[in-house]
Amino acid sequence: MAENREAAGHGTLSVVRTDADGITVLGLDGEIDHQSVGGLTRALARADAAVGRRVVIDLSRVTFMDSSGVNALIAAFQAAGAAGGWLRLVVVRGAVLRTLQLVGLDTVIPFHETLEDALASPRPDS
Repeated sequence: MAENREAAGHGTLSVVRTDADGITVLGLDGEIDHQSVGGLTRALARADAAVGRRVVIDLSRVTFMDSSGVNALIAAFQAAGAAGGWLRLVVVRGAVLRTLQLVGLDTVIPFHETLEDALASPRPDS
């Protein structure tokens, strides 16, 4: 397990990476904005090296996300697909979910209510 903390404008972003049956799980905690998104992009770059490029990003503990985070998620989704893998998001509720819905990300990237659901979902869902 690796952990990376990034300073943010009003807080921090913690990124914890684990692997579960060949799936990279990035657990995020805090705020994702233009100052902290680097922690996410670095964790995603390390996930790029994973065979099969199967990634779950758990946003259930993220309290704020701006366009920097949205752009990082879109880039990660595109990179995973180009490598023959997939990306899934765990989004529970609140402002982060609303932000992702407003920009239409829920129609592009598969959303799951729990980490267990994301890991158990059959085959790539595009």
